[in-house]
Amino acid sequence: MALIDLANPTRFLAFSARALPWLIAVTVILLLVGLQQSVMAPDDYQQGATVKIMFIHVPNAWLSMFVWGVMSIAALGTLVWRHPLADVAAKAAAPLGAAFTFLALVTGSLWGRPMWGTYWEWDARLTSVLILFLMYLGLMVLWRAVEDPSRAARAAAILTLVGAINLPIIKFSVDWWNTLHQGASVLRMGGPTLDRSYLIPLLIMAIAFSLLFITLHIAAMRNEILRRRVRSLQLLQASRQPT
Repeated sequence: MALIDLANPTRFLAFSARALPWLIAVTVILLLVGLQQSVMAPDDYQQGATVKIMFIHVPNAWLSMFVWGVMSIAALGTLVWRHPLADVAAKAAAPLGAAFTFLALVTGSLWGRPMWGTYWEWDARLTSVLILFLMYLGLMVLWRAVEDPSRAARAAAILTLVGAINLPIIKFSVDWWNTLHQGASVLRMGGPTLDRSYLIPLLIMAIAFSLLFITLHIAAMRNEILRRRVRSLQLLQASRQPT
């Protein structure tokens, strides 16, 4: 099946019903393998066992930005190509992005307390990620506040594209400003600086969390499509009732 065929909601529902069980199985297996590898990773000579927070914190931090990137592409689909599933994809992704960002903030604070001596510091990286979290919440409120789905979709798409400006600020904040947060140690010019004993579990967890997002996103899109169909039927039924 070509990807363009999935633009039809009915075909998407049929395809996702077949794909979801496989995605769930692979995601669970990879999460279990990643957790086992994370537990078996050695303690750091400076950070001790607290270094293992990295295996949860970093994948969530990556996904917090990746999900907004997915929503930005979906926003273009809504405004430019008027793709029938673009708005559904963006709306379904927002709560997931908020959850990943929240987990990144919480695990980062827990990791920062023994390393920096504080749970929070208003530096560029932490503040820009907090702004990202608030933007996710703002979009979710917007979708609930605007009753007309098409108006809500267009407004959310515009705000999503404007909010995408924050992504490079988050990414390069550790280079542009003096922050407590360490610089990139995996996705950097010259290759990763992490030892293999940490890098391999981290990459497995990153793939597992990415598959978790894909699985939850597809399930949420299915729920949103079915919810809209039920709403359409209710409106049609209400319009046929005698006044």
